[in-house]
Amino acid sequence: MIYKLDKEFYGFPDPNEAEPDGLIALGGSLSVPYLLNAYALGMFPWFIHDGDPYWFSPDPRMVLYLNDFRYSKSLRRVVKSGKYEVRIDTNFAGVMRKCQETIREDQDGSWITEEYIDAYSTLHELGLAHSFETYYQGELVGGLYGVSLGKCFFGESMFHTMTDASKVAFVRLVEFCRQHDFIFIDAQQETSHLASLGANPIPRKDYLQHLENQDWSTTLQCNWNTLD
Repeated sequence: MIYKLDKEFYGFPDPNEAEPDGLIALGGSLSVPYLLNAYALGMFPWFIHDGDPYWFSPDPRMVLYLNDFRYSKSLRRVVKSGKYEVRIDTNFAGVMRKCQETIREDQDGSWITEEYIDAYSTLHELGLAHSFETYYQGELVGGLYGVSLGKCFFGESMFHTMTDASKVAFVRLVEFCRQHDFIFIDAQQETSHLASLGANPIPRKDYLQHLENQDWSTTLQCNWNTLD
C-alpha cells in the first residue's frame, strides 16, 4: 500500500508495508522533521514528482559493516601516494551539485533538484549532513554526502571526475566512522561499485532492528572538519 502524506509531519507508516520496489509513501515535504524521522525509521526520499517526495524503504537494504570494507592494494597505493587531498564539510553544496550533474546509465536525469539541495543544506547547517570531498590540485574531483544520525551514516550520493576520486573519499568516511564507533554505512540500493567496497544487501527486518537499537542522542552535531 502506498500512503499519501500531509505537508505537516504527523508520522510515517510502517516501512514493512512498502511495495516490492520499496515505495511506501508519497507527499509530505523535505522539511527537517520529515527527513530525520524518515532516516530513523528506515526510509529515505528518492525523487520528487508533481511536488511530492516519494519515500522508499527497500528490501533488501544495501549496507556496509565497517569490518567488511574492502581496501584493495591498488586503492591503498592511491591513498598513500598523496595524489588526492580529502576534506570534510568544506563544500557541501558543491558536492551535491556535482552529484546532480553526474550522468548515470540507469537514470533519466537526476533526482537531486534544487529543493533537495536546499533541504540537505539545511541539515548540513544543523550538523546532521556531511560531505567528504576529494581534490586534485585544488579542484573538486570526487566526493560523497549523506546524513549522520546516532551511530549510522546514511549515504545519499557520490561522484567522481577522476579515477578513484570517489573511492578515496569513501575511504576517509570509513576511517571516520571507525574512529567514532559507527555501526554501519547505509548504501540504500545495491550497486556493483558499492559491492566492490564490501557493502552487502541485508533483509529490511535486520536493518530496521539496527535502527531500533540506536540511541539517537549520540548524534554528532559538530563541524566534522575539526575531528580526527
